[in-house]
Amino acid sequence: MSWLDELARLTESGTPHVLVTVAEAQGSAPREAGAKMVVTADGLAGTVGGGNLEHRALELARRLLREGGGPTLEHFPLGPALGQCCGGHVSLLFEPLAAHALDVVLFGAGHVGKALVAVLGGLDCRVTWIDGRADAFPAEVPANVTVEISDAPVYDVAEAPAGAAYLVMTHSHDLDQDLVEAILRRGDAAYCGLIGSATKRARFEKRLAKKGLDAATLARLTCPIGVPGVAGKKPAEIAVAVAAQLLQLRETATAEAVHP
Repeated sequence: MSWLDELARLTESGTPHVLVTVAEAQGSAPREAGAKMVVTADGLAGTVGGGNLEHRALELARRLLREGGGPTLEHFPLGPALGQCCGGHVSLLFEPLAAHALDVVLFGAGHVGKALVAVLGGLDCRVTWIDGRADAFPAEVPANVTVEISDAPVYDVAEAPAGAAYLVMTHSHDLDQDLVEAILRRGDAAYCGLIGSATKRARFEKRLAKKGLDAATLARLTCPIGVPGVAGKKPAEIAVAVAAQLLQLRETATAEAVHP
């Protein structure tokens, strides 16, 4: 697999990786400027020249994956210190690349939905915003938000990306329940959040249990939503608390990908 194919695959799967590029090659060097390799915790694709140079590059790239950090430029004289007799000099650029943007599927364009989109618009995520009421959406939305006007939003659950985070906050309790059921039955949601109180959750759990959903499946429902400790009920306050919970979810997923 070429480094470019691997880069695309890792980006799509959300696997943390480091792109290593020969930024400069002076004198006799094993690869020209622009050569690349992609490094993960347990694999690589492409090459920056092989030998001890590449071995050192792998060590540095995987240290970045373990310990974190931003892009860095490292210089390597190809002499006795590396056990390579090329005699030239290579500079390598290391670019740690985070997991792909979190996919968020938001059902409901009410006050909280609008407030949440305003917050998510500034974060590294892709939002699909679904409601059947065309006039409920604002005239303009952030660049990372796609609006879908749907008369049958339950069917949109099947079209969502694998591992998406779902937020259910429509104008109808019955629709909320149908959406939660579809999301939980799909089985691959990274998060299924339902706006409402513990009483609403208990009512939904009782109804869904009668429809055959077991306790383990129902436990994947998050309701109330938002990080604990935020008691505010204003739309903007709920939006910030929910966005923080989604960021926690993303950080946990990234950490587990690096240290499975």
